[in-house]
Amino acid sequence: MSAPVQAGKVTRISWQPLIRSMVYVVGMLPAAWLFYLAFTDRIGADPVAQLEWGLGLWGLRFLILTLSITPLRQIFRVNLLRYRRALGLVAFYYVMLHLGVWLWFDRGLDLHAVLIDILRRPYITIGMAAFAILVPLALTSNNWSIRRMGGKAWAKLHKLVYLAVALGALHFIMIKKVWMAEPLVYAAIVMVLLVFRIVWPMVAGNTSRARRMKDSRT
Repeated sequence: MSAPVQAGKVTRISWQPLIRSMVYVVGMLPAAWLFYLAFTDRIGADPVAQLEWGLGLWGLRFLILTLSITPLRQIFRVNLLRYRRALGLVAFYYVMLHLGVWLWFDRGLDLHAVLIDILRRPYITIGMAAFAILVPLALTSNNWSIRRMGGKAWAKLHKLVYLAVALGALHFIMIKKVWMAEPLVYAAIVMVLLVFRIVWPMVAGNTSRARRMKDSRT
């Protein structure tokens, strides 16, 4: 079936809004599954702990996916920048759910106990710091904020996501209180992404200078 023609122009359908919507829907499916398992008592002997763990893990996974967008574009020429904001917000939703389960089901909304945990348990302190960093990033993940703040200031603020994901990986390692392979693997991936963020501009700059010098000699 051919595309509709109007006034000599071909009308193209943009699939990007639909794909972005699907990122949110598909992205939240693991959360729905985890809650289903928890409330049907199929997630393990300690449903609350397993639910917290699962939600936090998916939050970290989506943060890693978000930070992987730039390397994919710069190294493999796969451009998924249009969906980075959606992936980042999905990651934030998982972190909020992770925190919400801990506050509600684990601590029973006892704010005094929560404050004591934040002050006395380093892994909780680190996790709360990561969440505090993500809040302004999520609130400004919209076009209005970019216009209001200006592109440079907005980009500078959102570079804090690298600190947030590093703290999140450390929080993930410290939760179990023992050395486990899975948290270390995710920490290694985060480390690679952080190193890439530092090293790639230098590599790209050197490549660009070498290309300009080559062109000037020809």
